[in-house]
Amino acid sequence: MRFGIIANLSRPDALQAVGTALDWCRKHEHQAILSDELQSRFAGDLICLPPDQLWKHIDVLVTLGGDGTMLSSVRALGRNPRPVLGINLGSLGFLTQHTPEHLITALDQVAANEYQIEERLVLKAELVNGDALRYPFALNDIVVDKGGVARVINISIYANGEYICSYTADGLIISTPTGSTAYSLAVGGPILNPTMQAIIASPISPFSLTSRPLVFPPDFELEVRIRSEHGEALLTIDGQVATKFSPRGSIRIRRAEHTMKFIKFAENKFYDILREKLHWGKQPVVDYKKHDILTRPDDSQE
Repeated sequence: MRFGIIANLSRPDALQAVGTALDWCRKHEHQAILSDELQSRFAGDLICLPPDQLWKHIDVLVTLGGDGTMLSSVRALGRNPRPVLGINLGSLGFLTQHTPEHLITALDQVAANEYQIEERLVLKAELVNGDALRYPFALNDIVVDKGGVARVINISIYANGEYICSYTADGLIISTPTGSTAYSLAVGGPILNPTMQAIIASPISPFSLTSRPLVFPPDFELEVRIRSEHGEALLTIDGQVATKFSPRGSIRIRRAEHTMKFIKFAENKFYDILREKLHWGKQPVVDYKKHDILTRPDDSQE
């Protein structure tokens, strides 16, 4: 098999993890192709390519870093997805669920075809009457906001041409189910299983007590129209690619024609990760002797 490798070198364990993956490939006679920023860090006759060229030459992409590394790696694949194995060298890690301690085991399972492919919905953004976006696809979310100015903007949402509602807010997050545990969650959006097919619209700090997130069917085309009185507006893809656009502009958002393919093993369960990383569902308990509210360490022990 041909394994592409992308790593975040700012992570302390990144070089060691890349070395482990290279040694495994040599031992089992698989081909390793590195992203070119790794070329100067390793000796030997290695094949190195720009990240956006890896997809042409690989069967599986291995990302070593945090969720941000995964998002940038997915962006490098563009509309040419390959199965992605994410190894978490960061802290939270909703996208990169596998740990460095299990890297060799994960590679063994991939080589033996002992894994599942989990397909994730991808969104595509388009500026109405504006320039084409350099990278229009989002695995997590598309955010429309007021830029760096501390003033609200007016936002209206249309679905399949039908007016839905308007917000006066700091901005609006249009999220995939994968992104429901990211920025959308931070502003009160719902948690969706990442395999679901849906689109979430979550306002950011709306100037209303009745504004709530909305969930749309996956085949709906959304149009977000904004009016920014202070003359600034910003469109951000997956928290990494930002584009300024007209303060009275419109954006169309719909499901992309392609999906992203994540490598998943039976032991990695979404709801287990929610409980472990977000303490989801943990019930507070009261220590009546101290009058303190504590977190129950294990809800199964009652």
